[in-house]
Amino acid sequence: MKELVVIYWSGTGNTESMANAVAEGARIDDVNVKLMNVSEAKVEDIENADAVGLGCPSMGAEQLEESEMEPFVDSISSAIKGKKLVLFGSYGWGNGEWMEDWEERMTGYGANIVDDCLIINNTPDDEGIEKCKELGETLAKA
Repeated sequence: MKELVVIYWSGTGNTESMANAVAEGARIDDVNVKLMNVSEAKVEDIENADAVGLGCPSMGAEQLEESEMEPFVDSISSAIKGKKLVLFGSYGWGNGEWMEDWEERMTGYGANIVDDCLIINNTPDDEGIEKCKELGETLAKA
């Protein structure tokens, strides 16, 4: 059975909604999906997974959340190498630069990004939730 983990940080609930939908979309035959807040996540969760979804909203000046997500992403720089990965997150303003930077960073760590990163402005609507589910399914099938 394929092991897939979706790890997220959310301040307002928008990225959490996205993470729930990504996990839901990934729940197809022969895929075990683990969904967790980054505060509960460990490097071993990445090491034990065949595929990984990471979600974080844009914070401050278009960057990752600094107290939990940033240190976690730093800690998985070796573990993520060769893993199938998707990235997602919500934002309130800006143009998605944080996601481009994050994608470049994860590619630099050797991750295999299997689909376009998904960013949604503010609260995901029905169409946004569907896109999240599709992202999860793509990850599960990768």
